[in-house]
Order: sequence, then C-alpha cells, then structure tokens
Amino acid sequence: MWGKVRGIGNRVIGRRRAEERAGREERAGREKRPHNLFEAAAAYVSACAEDDQDRIDEAAGWVSPEALSFGVNELACRAVIALARERDESPGTVARALLGLPAA
Repeated sequence: MWGKVRGIGNRVIGRRRAEERAGREERAGREKRPHNLFEAAAAYVSACAEDDQDRIDEAAGWVSPEALSFGVNELACRAVIALARERDESPGTVARALLGLPAA
C-alpha cells in the first residue's frame, strides 16, 4: 500500500518538476539576452511615471538594486541636461523647477 502512495507522490512531483523546467526554458527562450541597467532604468522610470506597479516590479527584477539605482541616476542626469539645453537654462535651475523648489 505504501508503495502505491509513494508511486503516486513521485508521479505528481515529477510532473510538477517537469512543468517548472518547461516554464524556465520558455522564459529563457523569450529572454535571449539579459536586460542591461539602462533598459531597466528606462522601464522602471517610465513605469513609475505611469504608476504601473506590475511594470515597476518587473523592471526592478531585471538588475540588482545597486545597478538600478545607478541607471536611474544616470537617466535623471541626462534628462536634466537635455531639458537645460532645450530651455537654455542651467541644470540646477531645471532640476529645482522639476522638483517644485524655489529658485536659488
């Protein structure tokens, strides 16, 4: 009797493991190359701007928290510089305006 129970359990566990392997292989097939920190930062910031928590969580999982922080910082610097050039203002003035701070 215990042999039958053990056999059923082994089949169930075997199927579950096979499904997990198939899921990992399918995900690996979709993601042929890993995301870089700049892709993660762009996806993360745009998802934050749109308040899309699912996309925020997904992008945050692409790279380490440290790499994401670096990428978001780099994106912020580049955005402020681009806006400063467009507005013909200093980056400090643009950054303060974006944050709603009074002019220095």
